[in-house]
Amino acid sequence: MSSRIEQIIEEIEEYVDSCKYQPLSTTKIVVNKEEIEELLRELRLKTPDEIKRYQKIISNKDAILEDAQAKADAIIADAQAKAQELVTQHEIMQRAYAQANETINAANKQAQDILDSATQDANSIRLSAITYTDDMMANIGSVVSQTLEDAGGKYKMFIDALQSCLDIVNANRQELAPQTAQAAAMNNSYQDDSDDELDDLPEE
Repeated sequence: MSSRIEQIIEEIEEYVDSCKYQPLSTTKIVVNKEEIEELLRELRLKTPDEIKRYQKIISNKDAILEDAQAKADAIIADAQAKAQELVTQHEIMQRAYAQANETINAANKQAQDILDSATQDANSIRLSAITYTDDMMANIGSVVSQTLEDAGGKYKMFIDALQSCLDIVNANRQELAPQTAQAAAMNNSYQDDSDDELDDLPEE
């Protein structure tokens, strides 16, 4: 059963595959900002839960080892009890010692086998969880990197368009500069003539 993060990643991949290409481009696509942000938002919300789940799996290693140790201790305790029971029977003392040693040795071997198996299982679970988490984070990184790359391309096109408009405006202002200066000079000359005419008017 796949996790929700895997499902979200598949949804993002399906969504990217369904997007249309930009005009005159075979690599850049047009994405719906709200839809891709919603998928990424859910991905960010689910990621901590998934990581906690795998951390819990890893932490089960201690529980597995503790359970194995408890079983081993119980087996040894039972073996020691049986050995003590045999030892108390004087008429079969020698046989009791031999059987007790065999029982204890067998119990110790069985306990060690349980511990070895539990350790191997715990390490295998831990390695699988870490590998899966690393693969999951790699997929997330790939999706986020692709999204950032696409967004960067769109913003660069927007900035280039604004710069082109600014260059056109500045060029037009430069073309108008001589005419503006000439108009200002004519206005100043007209103002001077008007002042002279007012000075020539007779005083009442």
